Amino acid sequence: MKKLKAVFFGTPDFSVPALEMLDKHPQIELIGVVSMPDRPSGRGHKLRSPEVVEYAKTSKIPVYQTENINREPQWLEEFKNQNVDVFIVLAFAQFLSQKVLDIPRLGCFNIHTSLLPKYRGAAPIQYALLNGDQSTGVSIQRMVKKMDAGDIAWSSPVEISRNETGGQLYTKLKFQAALSLNDFINAALNEELSFTEQDESEVSFAPTLKKEDGALKFRDSTYDELHNQIRALDPWPGTFCFLNNKRLKVFSIEEIKHIPLEPGEVSSKNGLYIGCKGSVVRLSQIQLEGKKRGSDKDLLNGLKDKIVITSEIL
Repeated sequence: MKKLKAVFFGTPDFSVPALEMLDKHPQIELIGVVSMPDRPSGRGHKLRSPEVVEYAKTSKIPVYQTENINREPQWLEEFKNQNVDVFIVLAFAQFLSQKVLDIPRLGCFNIHTSLLPKYRGAAPIQYALLNGDQSTGVSIQRMVKKMDAGDIAWSSPVEISRNETGGQLYTKLKFQAALSLNDFINAALNEELSFTEQDESEVSFAPTLKKEDGALKFRDSTYDELHNQIRALDPWPGTFCFLNNKRLKVFSIEEIKHIPLEPGEVSSKNGLYIGCKGSVVRLSQIQLEGKKRGSDKDLLNGLKDKIVITSEIL
């Protein structure tokens, strides 16, 4: 069986298991890896290569680093001259022009961490958790110029547990992406791929999150909504409120039934409690600005002022 010539496009650690799978697949000839340039990192601001580049260099795979692949005509011509069969894209952080999409014989395929057409965009993992979904998945779609809108070539569902965090689901999907890519490659080699057009009436979006999306709005949110927000935005950007105008990071909460508080009303008797929409929550694991992470009771032991909790600085 003839090997498939592939170029891999990716940048962060999330992309590495899929790249490793391609590298070790006996029927894949990996022509190169395209990634972002090295960036300053850490206290010393030393240049650091993306994790994908580190793997590629260790494995002696040709590396192409650029801020914009669409402006590298010599590389694109090189891929064209090598008769590349397929481009595989995972967490690359660049849009590919139609000129790039047209190069490989079989097309460009993007691995997306949702069951498309649900959650097109940059943050599908977080939005699945924010919305309290019980499942998500990995989709492999043939890329078109419109973001995440191509025909689906492969999809794999993944269950979400009740308390699963963004970081935990990230790790789970990182390895599922590699497994799904392996199945996709085998199907392509056996000419068994079939494509499903996305239903545009079912499209939803998962736009890039900002730090301010972590603000907890107790007055307007139910316990479930707050719980989902906290786990979805763990580890980034994290969730917070303000205690006496100091930022208070919130890592976990508990629903309390026996304390009657109005939405936004605070009680600091034997714990830190605040009324939310239809319920009361205890802020069980927290970190006040300038303090160490700990329980609400640990924090209250060092506070003497009357406590005011808000979603923004007063």
